Parts: sequence; structure tokens; C-alpha cells
Amino acid sequence: MTEKQREEAEWESINMLLMTHGLKPLCLVKRTDLKDLIIFDKQSSQTMRQNLKTLVEETACQQKMIRELIETNQQLKKELQLEKCRAVDQEQRANDLEQIMESAKSKIGELEDESLNRVCQQQNKIKDLQKEHKALQAKCHHYKKKQMEQQETIASLQKDIYRLTKEEEERIVTQNRVFSYLCKRVPHTILDRQLLCLIDYYESKIRKLHKQRQYKEDESQSEEDYGSLGALPTYKGLLTSLQNQLKESKSKIDALLSEKLNLQKDLETRPTQHELRLYKQQVKKLEKALKKSIKLQDLISQNKAEDKEKKDEPSKDNQQQVLIDQRYFQVLSSINSIIHNPRAPVIIYKQSKGGAQHFNKDLVQDCGFEHLVPIIEMWADQLISLKDLYKSLKMLSAELVPWHNLKKQDENEGVRVEDLLFIVDTMLEEVENKEKIVHPHCVWW
Repeated sequence: MTEKQREEAEWESINMLLMTHGLKPLCLVKRTDLKDLIIFDKQSSQTMRQNLKTLVEETACQQKMIRELIETNQQLKKELQLEKCRAVDQEQRANDLEQIMESAKSKIGELEDESLNRVCQQQNKIKDLQKEHKALQAKCHHYKKKQMEQQETIASLQKDIYRLTKEEEERIVTQNRVFSYLCKRVPHTILDRQLLCLIDYYESKIRKLHKQRQYKEDESQSEEDYGSLGALPTYKGLLTSLQNQLKESKSKIDALLSEKLNLQKDLETRPTQHELRLYKQQVKKLEKALKKSIKLQDLISQNKAEDKEKKDEPSKDNQQQVLIDQRYFQVLSSINSIIHNPRAPVIIYKQSKGGAQHFNKDLVQDCGFEHLVPIIEMWADQLISLKDLYKSLKMLSAELVPWHNLKKQDENEGVRVEDLLFIVDTMLEEVENKEKIVHPHCVWW
């Protein structure tokens, strides 16, 4: 290859490089006209080629470097964005942790307050329990004392019961002995019982005289002892006080027995519980019937006034009046049948009202239904008197049986016969128990 061809090849390679970098290629001109041309010699063309080549290579290197710098810049931007996201996440986590710490601190404070409150409450409860324990100990001590006192009273009562049983047995033995000595047989008739009572009376007189003689002897001996000692109290005042107490207790027992008999008589004269229930039901029915009759009377009066005003329609008004009179008559006849029932308490009315003693069915038919009003008023009075009876029985039970707590009755509620019977039963049981305690082995002939 010639040198010229080699130069041309080099220039073509340089043109290729220029074209790859977006530059215009250099053209080699083959003509003889050299006016508009610049001619390089070989050395300058070679340096030119080398310079262009180096320049292109350097630009390529710079472009490559710029691309690398751009890529690194983008990578750095991405890394910076990631770091920013991480920083934001870290800040969010830090904020969340701070909130958690604050909530934990608040919860810890609340728990501390609750624990302090619980401790205070437990201390207060412990103090209250200690006070209750002391109060219970005091009550226990008081009840133990009461129990000891009751045991002592029980022991003394047992001794008295034993002594009274012995005296009763001795009394019965002496009665039978004296009767067998006098009559030479065993008592079995009413006269024998009366004779036994007479023997018992004289034996009691003998015992009383014996006791009086012994009492006088003891009194004389006590006077001698008092004269010798001078400072000891006499037993006479104690005995008189005991005798007075015994007399008072006997009088109270007699009064209670008389009250018991009176109450028994009153209960025997009064109707039974079933009868009282029937009377209540009848009274309720009668009250309803009276209300209806009053309404009917009002209607009758209104109808009469309307009859006077409206004389043009006599037939219709007469029919209505007949119907109303029939209903009125039916209601009053039903009330009359209830009152004339053999279980109805008309006897009280007959006893209380003097003018109604000669009162029969013929008189009822003659007079109409005028007799119903006083009977119903009497029944209403009897129901009202039940409340007074309940109050008096309540006062009596409060004196006789104060430890039985009766329920307070509302004034609006009616008095029930069951409550009256309950109060009477409790008082009778109490009186019977007192009689058993006072006379444990009384023989009732």
C-alpha cells in the first residue's frame, strides 16, 4: 500500500470517528484548482489526524465519565431517598416509642394511684374489722355473762321445780294416806274427790300453821342473833318483800286468767273465720249493690225529670223506666236474699236495734227494701270495730307478750281475722305457760 492510500485510510477512520460522535466528516478533494483550498503537508496532516483522534477519544472518555457520573448521581439520589425514608421511619418509630413511653408512664401512675387507694381501703377495712372484732368480743363476753346468769336461773328454777314436785308428791301421799285411814278404801267417786279436796285444804292449813310457828321461832332466834351482833340486817323485811311480790304475782295471774276467760267467751260468741270471710264478701257485694242502687236512683230521678220535660214520647220512657225498675228490683232482691241467709249476722242488728226485733218476711214485703240500709250500716260498723279490737288486742299483747314483734299494719289495709286469732293464740299460750310454771302439778277436778 502506498503512503497516499494509507493517509486516505487514516482520514476515513477519523471521519468514521467524527460521524460516530455526530460531527461532519472531512472530505479529501482531488482537483487541480487550489484557490479555495488549504493544503497541509504530511507532517501537519499527521498531527491534525492525531489531534482529532485524541480529541475524539478524549471526548469519548469525557462522555463516558459524564455517563458514569450521571449514573452515580442517580444512584446516590436513590440512596439518599432511601436514607430519607429510613430516617422518616426512624423518626416515626421514635415518636411511637415516645407515645408508648408516655402511655406506659401514665399507666404506671394510674397503677400506683390504684395501688395506693387499695392499700388505703385495705387499711380502712382492717381497722373496721378490728373494731367489729372488738365489738363482737364485747358482745360475746356480754352473752357469756347472760348465759351464766340464765344457767344460774335455770338451776334455781330446777331446784324449785324439784322442791315443788316433792311437795306435790308428799301432798298426794298424805291425801291418800288420810283417806285410806278414814275410809279404809281407795278414792273413786266424786264425793271421794271432794273429800280429798277437803283433806288437802286442812293439810294446807296445818302446813301453814307449822310454817308460821317455825317462822316465829326463826324470827325470835334472829332477834336474839341481831341483839347479839347488832350490825346484821333482819330477814323480816326480805320476807315481807317476797310475800308482797308473791301477792302481786298472784293478783297479776288472776287478772290474766280473768282476761283469758273473757277473751274465750268473746271468741265463743263471735263467728268463725270462714263466716267472717263470707261476711266480708257479702259486705263487698252489698257495697257494690248500694253503689249501683244509688246510680240507679240518680238515673231514675234524671229519667223523671226528662219525663216531665218530654211528654211527647211517653211510651219509650215508660219502657226504659220499666227495665230500670226491673234491674233495680233484681239487685235489691239479691241483696235481700243475702241478708236473709241463715249464715248472715242479722242477730247483732236485732240485738242492737230495738225497733227491729219483730222483723219478719211479711214486714219486709210490706215495707219494701227499706230494712236493708240499717243492716248494711250495722255490718260496716262491725267491720270498723274490728280495727278497734285489733288495737286493743295489740296493746294487751304488748303488755303480756312484749317480746313478740307484731308487724305494723297500714291504715289503708283492712284488719284480717287471722291476725286477731294469732294474737289471741299467742296470749293464751303465754298464760298457759305461766300457769304451768306457777302450778306445775295442779290437779283440776
